[in-house]
This record gives sequence, C-alpha cells and structure tokens, in this order.
Amino acid sequence: MTTSMPFRRYLPALARATSLAALCVATPAFAQEAVPQTEQVADPATQAEGEILVTGSRVVRDGFQSPTPLTVLTAEAIQNSSPTNNLADFVNQIPAVAGSLRPANSRLAISSGLAGINALNLRALGEIRTLVLLDGRRSVGSSVTGLVDINTFPQALVKSVEIVTGGASAAYGSDAVAGVVNFALDKTYEGLKVSADSGITEYGDGFNYSFSVAGGTSFADGRGHVLLSGEVAHRDGIFQVDREWNARGRVVVTNPAYTNTNGLPQFLTLNQIGVANATPGGIIINSSGGVANRLRGLYFGAGGSVNQFNYGNFNSPALGGTTAPSRTQGGDWQLNDQGRNIGLDADDDRHGVFGRVSYQLADWITVFGEASYNWQKTLFNAGPQLSTSTVLRGDNAYLINTLGAARLAGISTVTLGTTAVDLPYRKNNSSRDVQRYAVGAEGDFQLFGNKAVWSAYGQYGETNAREQLRDIMNVTRMANATDAVFAPAGNALGVAAGTIVCRSTLTAPGNGCVPMNRLGIGVASQGAIDYALGDPYRDQKLKQTVAGINLSVVPFATWAGDVSVAVGGEYRKEEVSGYVPTEFQTGWSVGNFLPTFGSYNVKEAYLETVVPLGSGVEFNGAVRATDYSTSGYVTTWKVGTTWAPVDDIRFRVTRSRDIRAPNLSELFQAGTSRTNTLTDPFTNRNGVTFRETTTGNLNLKPEIADSTSVGVVLQPRFIPGFSFSADGFLIKLQDAIGQFFAQDIINRCFEGRTEFCAAYGPDTTGDRELFFRASPFNFARQTVRGIDFDATYRLALDEVFDSAPGNVTLKALATRYIDNITDTGVPNVVPVDIVGQLGGASLPSWIYRFNATYDSDSFAVTGTARGVSGGSYSNNYIVCSTNCPVGRPAGVVSQFPTIDSNKIDGATYFDLNLTGKVDMGQGAKAELFLNVTNLFNREPILLPETGLAANSTYSDLLGRSFRVGIRMRTR
Repeated sequence: MTTSMPFRRYLPALARATSLAALCVATPAFAQEAVPQTEQVADPATQAEGEILVTGSRVVRDGFQSPTPLTVLTAEAIQNSSPTNNLADFVNQIPAVAGSLRPANSRLAISSGLAGINALNLRALGEIRTLVLLDGRRSVGSSVTGLVDINTFPQALVKSVEIVTGGASAAYGSDAVAGVVNFALDKTYEGLKVSADSGITEYGDGFNYSFSVAGGTSFADGRGHVLLSGEVAHRDGIFQVDREWNARGRVVVTNPAYTNTNGLPQFLTLNQIGVANATPGGIIINSSGGVANRLRGLYFGAGGSVNQFNYGNFNSPALGGTTAPSRTQGGDWQLNDQGRNIGLDADDDRHGVFGRVSYQLADWITVFGEASYNWQKTLFNAGPQLSTSTVLRGDNAYLINTLGAARLAGISTVTLGTTAVDLPYRKNNSSRDVQRYAVGAEGDFQLFGNKAVWSAYGQYGETNAREQLRDIMNVTRMANATDAVFAPAGNALGVAAGTIVCRSTLTAPGNGCVPMNRLGIGVASQGAIDYALGDPYRDQKLKQTVAGINLSVVPFATWAGDVSVAVGGEYRKEEVSGYVPTEFQTGWSVGNFLPTFGSYNVKEAYLETVVPLGSGVEFNGAVRATDYSTSGYVTTWKVGTTWAPVDDIRFRVTRSRDIRAPNLSELFQAGTSRTNTLTDPFTNRNGVTFRETTTGNLNLKPEIADSTSVGVVLQPRFIPGFSFSADGFLIKLQDAIGQFFAQDIINRCFEGRTEFCAAYGPDTTGDRELFFRASPFNFARQTVRGIDFDATYRLALDEVFDSAPGNVTLKALATRYIDNITDTGVPNVVPVDIVGQLGGASLPSWIYRFNATYDSDSFAVTGTARGVSGGSYSNNYIVCSTNCPVGRPAGVVSQFPTIDSNKIDGATYFDLNLTGKVDMGQGAKAELFLNVTNLFNREPILLPETGLAANSTYSDLLGRSFRVGIRMRTR
C-alpha cells in the first residue's frame, strides 16, 4: 500500500498505539467465552422469539410483533463497521437518520450553544422531533432546545440501538414525532471488557484515540449485580482546509448581464471564482471624496505592502459600478483565504463513568440505582474575523502611512473588506457535564393467572454547560482601535505629537484603547488584538426530574389468544437557568448572550393493548393523556395492525397522532443572536452581512402530527436466512413551531409584504449591515413521505461447502425520500419540496447503506458501501441558459430564480473492516481490528460556494482514514 508523506509521519504514533493495545493482550487470561457475533436486525421477527419489550411499545409479551417498523443495530454490527470510535457516527449512517447535528456541521452554531453536540434527526424532520432514550427512559438535554447528546451515553455498555421509524408519542410522550432512538444497555453483563483504539487520516491530521473498560459481577448468590464502566476519548481538531477539492473555485454568482426582460439567467455557475471584496490584509472596496471609488482594488499584503487587485475577466457585480465586485473570475481569484482558514472537524475530549447496582429483594421485586457522569469539551474554528464594511476616515494614521498623504488627497473615507489574517480566528470552545441519577424497582408477579411485569423509577438529570466563545470582536473596541490618528501637540495623553493613538483616547485618556493597523499582514500589534477581542460565555444549567410507573398484564384471553394491556403514568419537570456577565450581554460581533430562565412540567397517563383477532391478525392500540403546565391538555393515540396469512409474509399498518411540545428555548429564551450573510434581492448582491436575534414565545402550543406507515415483511421459508421489508411512511405535521429567518424575511419584504419589512433594518452597531428580529410561532405545516427498504441474507458456509467455516451476511438499508415540503402559510409563497436538494436545507432522494460480512472463529471481514444520490443545488432554481422566463413578478423572481446549471453529484463511500480473533486461553477472547473509512479517498459532495465548498451533513470531509485497536472481553 502506498501512503502519503503526511500519513507516514504519523505511522510511529499508530505503531505505539498498537503496541500499547498488544500489551493489554498480554495481561492474564480471562475465563469466559466470547459472545458470538450477530448481524443488524430490521425487525424483531428476525430475532429468536421470547419475552421482549419492543421500543415503541410498552407491552411486554412473548413473540409480540410490533406494527411499527423497527431497526435494531447490535453491538457486534457496530463494532464491525463503525467509522469512528463515536457511536453517533455509525447511527448517522442509517438511511432513516437524515440531517443530524454533528460537530463537523455545527461550527457556525456560534451563538446557539449547539456546537459540538451529536444529536439525531429521523426523517429530516429536525432533531427536536426525534426522541432519544437511554434504556427506555428520557435523558436530560445538553442544550436549551432539549437535544440529547449521544456523547453522554456509556458507549461501552450499549448492547443495541433500536430505531423506531414512526410516531410513538402515545407510548413515550412528546418529541416522538419522527420516531424514537433507544440506546439499550447490557444491564446484566458479567465479566470484564476492555477496548482501545487509535486513528488518523490519510493527510496526517485528525489523530484520535479512545479507551474504555466495563465490568459487571453478581453477588449474594446471584441476587445482586454491580455494573461499572468508564471511557476516555480524544480527537484532534482540523482547523484549516488543505484539501484540493476546496480550492477549485466553482461558485454560483449573480449574472451582471441579467434583466427581467432579456431571457438570460439570474445566476451563473462558473469555475475559478473567488471572493473579491475581502483579502487577508484588507482591500479597499469603496472610497469617498474626489472621484468616487478611485482607490478601489488596492489591497495590502505582508508588512503593509500596497498592491493592485487583478479583477480578472469577469466580475459580479460588474466592475465600475457603485457596488464593488464581491466575486471575480481569474486574476487574483485565489487571494481570499476564507476557504482555507475554516475548520473541517472539531477538537473533542470526552470522559464518562457509569455505575449501576441492583438487588432482588424477593421473587417479584428487584431494586436498582444508577449514576453517571459525562464531560465533554470541544474546540472548533468558527471562521475568520470577516468584515466587508470596515470604514477608515481619510485622516487615519495607518492609512496615511501606508498610502501617503498625496494619494489620499480629497479622500474622506475608505471602506475596507478583510478576513483579518492578523487576528486569531473565532472559536467555539464549549464544555458540558451531564449527570444522571436514577432509583427504581422492577419485577413480575402473577395476576389474572398470568405473569404481570411492572417497573417504577425516579430520575434526576442535570447539565452544566459553558457556552464559551474565544477571540470574538468587541464592536466598540474594534471601532475605537481601528480609528487611529496622529496625536496633536499638547494632547491630553501627554504623548509626543505624531504618535499614533486612538481618536477616542484623546477625549477619554483612560479608556485603555490600543490603536490597530488593519492594513496589511503582520502589522497588528498584540496589544491591540488583546484590547479588541474577548471571550464571551454563557453558563446554562438544565435540570430534568422524571418519575414513572409502568405495568404490563394479560387480564384475559379471547378465542384468538391472550389480550395484553399496559398502563402507566409519568411526571416530568424541565428547568433552565443561566448566568452571563454583564459585559458579555451586548456589544459583540457574535454571542451577545442573555441568560434564559424558565420551567414547565407535564403529567401523563397512557393505556396500550395488544389484541389477537385470529387468522394471523393482531391489533395494537394506545392512547395517552398529557397535561402541560404551559400549553394545556392534549391527547395522542396510535392504532396498528399486523397480519400474517402465512409464516412467510407479514403485513403491518400503523396510524398515529403525535405531538411535540415547545421546548425551553422556544418558550423562554431571552435572546439568541446569530450572524451570517444573505443575498439582498433588492440589489442582487451576495454576501450581505447581518445579525439576527431570536426571543421566546410563551403562547406556543404543541405541534400535532398525523403519521401513517404501511409495510410488508417477507421471510420466505424456501430461502432460509433471508428477510426483506418495505415500509411506506407519511407524516403530516401541523402547527409546526418555526420562525422566519433573515433570508426569508428580506425576500418577503422584497415581494411587497410590509409586515416583514418591519422585522429588519440597518445594524445600528455597525458590525453588520443589517439587523433582523425573530420569534417562533405555530404557523407552518410540513409533509414528509418516503419508503424504507431493508434486506438481510445470512448463510452458513457449511450449508454450501462441507466443513467450510464461518458465515456470510449481506445487509442492505435504503430510504427513498419522496416529499419533504414545508408550507409557511404566507400568501403567494409556493411551498418547495426539498427532496433531492443538496445545498442549504438538504435531503437526498436516496440514502443507502450496504454491507457484506464474512465472520469465522478466527477472523471477520466487513465491506461497506454507503452514500446518497445526486440532485440539485437548490430546488427553487429554474435551469436555463437562454430563453429564460421574462417579465415575472418580483415575488416569483425572488422565489424561483433562474440559473444556468443546478446539478450536484452524489457520493458513494466504501469502508473496510478487518478483525482478527485471538484465543487467549481459558475461554477469554480478544479481537485486533483495522478499520479503513473512505477506502478510495472519495471527495465530498461539492457545492458551488465559497468558504467550505461541500455538503458537511452527508459527506465524508476528512478523506481516507485509518483506525486500529483491540477489544478484549471475558464473555
């Protein structure tokens, strides 16, 4: 195998990690047998029948086949093909999980507190509409929006991940609109297991490692059980993009020749396009006084050198106009560095411990207690200190020193665009610790002549989050530092005439301002940088208190079989409080945190039943009554049926009413700000900077969803080991909680809706060009429709070849998304289906994952192919090069612009896992493994954008990666 030079530099580190793992193997042999490997399971029918509690149902009974589709991922399947040492990265490869929040795609979540979180998103309905459970119970959120971070789970003890792809609010309450993901723990594990691994990318970056240990043992003649686990994980961040695919300059630009009458497209997709209105050391994009803009195009290099920008052969807007070009083709198109000085992956540290003790007091009751603590800290490059609106007066001392007084004759002001390479990049550096404590009891007893299963528990969870930003620009201080002048004689500072000082210091000598040179590379002093930048933060405490009781019984039987009933109730309280120092509450380019305070409680009771109807038909129904302290009473329900006319085929159908109640953020947030850029439809100018603030709304009510699932499961007896399922789903969400964001607001204003025009205006702080105000409301409707496919074939080779060792398992998962349409209800705004769109709010038409595994007593090999289909950059675009639609109303032009090319290629990635199995004697086993992710170093899904030119949600951004490690267990 040929390796790149950067990768070879890290081979010794990998070798040391492997040697360390080998030393672990050399410890005294353990004395239990290894658990045999099994494949992923699409449905409980593929498992051996027995008494089970199916996620998505509260009924416990032998051989119950839920009408709701269920995918089960076993620990062995995860180990064989997980791309990283983080369980969330594997779950996110399942096609039903689409568009999840991950550290790699949350680098710009600067002000929301979401950076670094691993939260799951089923059906691309949003992470807040997926209920994530740990062992069937809720977990405290890691953000004020209630998102549960998978990083906080004891991954060493997870025995399976169960994904219910259908509404389950009747069984579990709010948030289960898109479905439920339950991480089931091996609570009865006995023995000891140890895992260690280390990895790196082809390019020598992204070094990572993890170590975990878990052990369990019985005591008091088997009546008691103790379980402990601990884990440590680290991943180096990648804070600059040196991948070739991000330097090609294929970008969508505004067509300067377009008019609404000439038949040309509004936008063009061109190559070798770069940003023309910001350079590392600054570029003059406008000047006033004398001949307008006569200094445009002068940019500043190393040491303040003065250079003329080469605008190449194409500019948008056109060169010579009132507005400076923001994009250029050819010439100095590669000068801008904001596509290089951004992050690919976060630096991540995780530590966690988990403990559980249980004791059987009597045959019918076992008491238990659980405690866990998890800590995580992330660091990510949130991008350069970009500005395209820095104004310098004509008497600016650094401007005069750099350009000379003669060249500035008659100049009143210059406007500078800069990525400020002298300033450190903005950073997310948030940390969280999550604690959970639970006590409870469970057991079974005889009732109505049958076994009744019961449980009761109380649980408290607490998250302490420090939403820490670093190297953030203080708007006033930066303005003061930038406004540098020559001190006059006899000044109040007592400095020599001609000394460069802040203008503000001449009238306020004690303000501490340090002047900053913004013109060039390597010219800003450290003192000025320290004065102008700061580290805003917000402390948030989230508390969750839950108590629940559940009972599953068989009260009677009919001629067709036992009727099962489950009943129960739950009380839950969610609370948030916070603290922000006064100095960090306003005046910063991003952040401007305000503490959020609020709480609500909910009381719930449910009833569920399973009734056999004969002839292979079984009915499953549930109803839940819920009372929220904030929004009142609501009822959810589910009805479902399975029908197995013969053993080979089973039909299933489910209809449910589900809800999502507003979360703490939507109700109580005092003000959350974000910054970004937009396209101004009034000027057709890209890259317009804005600041946006969102506040809570106490008048919100729960979202309501009606979900339908219809499917079939095939397990033909004439093909032993084969199973296939197909399930169509339709989710109609009404009263969806949402808000209009900056681009929507300005577009609606452009279309003539004056109520939207009132929601924005100039940014009075001067840091950004525009300021927007927003709040969430129940106004939207969303429809999601698609089909899930799941096929598995398992073959023991000795059935084909005499005495051939091992098994072959083939597994295919795919989801065809058909519709994902959000209707905001705004008149004259046409809802657009985002399925097939790979830019912006993206959702591919197809998401798929195939893997083949050969597994024997001595080794296992797993190959995986995963990916998404190609599509469009935006489904709003109308593609045309000539004869484009003309004379269209402004609202239609804004919603459905024309473009010459809209095609985006999909991507398929191949992974390989090799596992060698070692018999350590006395029944103990060890496994040495090598995992290669993105085997052929396939590039990401490329988008025609500046900055990070890739879809960070569905792409592999890192390239070929290697991971080696060892797993040992006594059983």
